[in-house]
Amino acid sequence: MLYHSAIGECRHSLFTVLMLLIAVGCVDRVKQAPSRWTVYELDLTSSQEYDNPFWDVAVRVELTAPSGKKHLADAFWDGGRTWRLRFAPDEVGRWSWESDCSDAMNTGLHGRRGTFRCVPYTGDNPLYRHGPLKLSENRRYLVHADGTPFFWLSCTAWNGVLRSSPEDWVNYLRTRREQNFTAIQFVSTHWRGLAKDATGETAFTGTERIRLNPEFFQRLDPKVVAINESGLVAAPVILWTLTETDPGQILSEADAIRLVRYIVARWGGHSVAWFLGGDGRYPPERVDRWKRIGRAVFGDRHERLVTLHPSGRNWVGDDFGEESWFDFIGYQSGHGDSERSLRWLVSGPPATAWQTGPPRPVINLEPNYENHPGYTHHRQFQGADIRRAAYWSLLVSPPAGV
Repeated sequence: MLYHSAIGECRHSLFTVLMLLIAVGCVDRVKQAPSRWTVYELDLTSSQEYDNPFWDVAVRVELTAPSGKKHLADAFWDGGRTWRLRFAPDEVGRWSWESDCSDAMNTGLHGRRGTFRCVPYTGDNPLYRHGPLKLSENRRYLVHADGTPFFWLSCTAWNGVLRSSPEDWVNYLRTRREQNFTAIQFVSTHWRGLAKDATGETAFTGTERIRLNPEFFQRLDPKVVAINESGLVAAPVILWTLTETDPGQILSEADAIRLVRYIVARWGGHSVAWFLGGDGRYPPERVDRWKRIGRAVFGDRHERLVTLHPSGRNWVGDDFGEESWFDFIGYQSGHGDSERSLRWLVSGPPATAWQTGPPRPVINLEPNYENHPGYTHHRQFQGADIRRAAYWSLLVSPPAGV
C-alpha cells in the first residue's frame, strides 16, 4: 500500500467524497479521456420502450484497441431508456467501438459507433498504475496486469456497501487503507443478512423472469467506486447462497445467470475479483448448476479473477479445479473452535489438496472474526485467535493472501 502525506490524505478523501456525490447525482459528470486501467463509461439511449428491459433486450459492445485487439463487453440497463457500458481500456491511444443489440430495429442501441482516446495514468493509485489482478506465471500467486506482485489482505464488510452511509463508508475505507488492507469483500444484493436496503427496496423482485431494480444498484455504485479510489480491490459476492431464500438458491438458473451477467456488466470495468457464490455448501447435487452458471457468464469473456466463497470447512478445489473460469481456490476456515475445526485447517485440504490438480492460488477468505462466538465452546474470539488463523492459513499453502 502507498503512504501519503497529510495533505495527500486530505486530497484523497475529498476526491472520494466528490466521486460519491457525482454518482448519486449531486454533481454533474464531466466526460474526459479515460486513463489506462480506469473506467470509460458510454451511455446509450434506447429508441424503444420495453416491458421488462432486463430480459427483453441485450446489448453488447465490441471495442477495438489501438493494437487492433478486440474486446467484448455487455452494456447494462440503468433505468428508463438508458443503457451504459463500463470498460477499463488497457492500451493508450485511440479506441473505437460498435454496439450490437438483440433488437436490431432499436436504432438507439444497435449499430452505434464511436471512438475515444485513452491516456496514460499519472497518479499514485496502485490499481491504476499496475492494472487489474491476474494469476502469476506459476499460477500460485496474484499479480497485477503489469506483473507487480499483489498480496490479498481483505476485510469482510458484507453489509458495508448495502447499509453504510457515504460518510461512514469513506471513513471505513480510509481506515482499512491506513491498515494496509488490499481488498474489501461485500455482498451485492439482498441476502439473509439484509432483506431490504435502507430505502426499503430490493435488488429485484420475483424468482423467474425477475424484474430488476436499477435504483438499488445506482445507490451501490459510488461505494464500489470509492473502494477502488482508495487503492483497494473490490470483491463482490454476486449470489449469496447459504439459505433457501438467498439469491443463489431461490433464483432459477436462467435468472441467476442473467443477474450475474448484469452485475458483471455494471462493475466489471472496475478493479474487482468476483465471488460468484457466497457462503455456499456446493454439495454434489448443486455443483453442476454452479459450473453452468460460471461457464455461461465467464466462459467466453474472462477479464477479472473469479472464485467461490464456500461455507465453513468446505473445500471446492476438487469439484471446480478443472473449470477454466475458476481462478483461485477460496475457502473459509470459519468460526469453529473445536479441535476438529483447527485440524481441518492445518492438516486438511488447505494444507494438502493444493499440491494436487491444476495449480491455483489458495486463500482463506474467512478465518474467524474477532468477538464472534466459537461454535463449540461459545467463547468470543480474540485478537490472538484471529492472528493464529491468519498465520496458519499463510503457512499451510503458498501464501497468496488471507
